Amino acid sequence: MHELSIAQSMIELIESEASRHAARRIRKVRLVVGEMSAVVPEALQFCFEVASEGTVAEGAGLEIEKRPLKARCKACGRAFAVQDYAFICPSCGGYHTETISGNELYVDCIEIDDVE
Repeated sequence: MHELSIAQSMIELIESEASRHAARRIRKVRLVVGEMSAVVPEALQFCFEVASEGTVAEGAGLEIEKRPLKARCKACGRAFAVQDYAFICPSCGGYHTETISGNELYVDCIEIDDVE
C-alpha cells in the first residue's frame, strides 16, 4: 500500500510548511490526484488520518481533487479524454499522443487554522 508512504510524505511537507509559517494547527489539505497515479482515495484518506495523529495536521480535513486522464494528439492537435486507457485520437485515429493530465499527485493547498 503506497498510500501510507504518500501520507507520511504529505505530513512531512505539511509540518515543514506549518513550522515555516508558525502554524499550530492545520484545518484542511487539498491534494490533486491524477487518474493514472494509482492512488486509491479512500485508502489515502485512512492513511492520512493515521499518519497525522500527534502532528499539527491531526484532525485536518483531506480534500482530494481527482484529475481525469487526458491526452493531445500530435497529428491533429485535438485534446481528448482517454477512455479505457486507449490513447487513440477520436478525431483522426492517430495514436501518437502526449498525456496532458492524469499523472498529477501534489499538495495544492494547506489551510492554516491557528498561528502563533
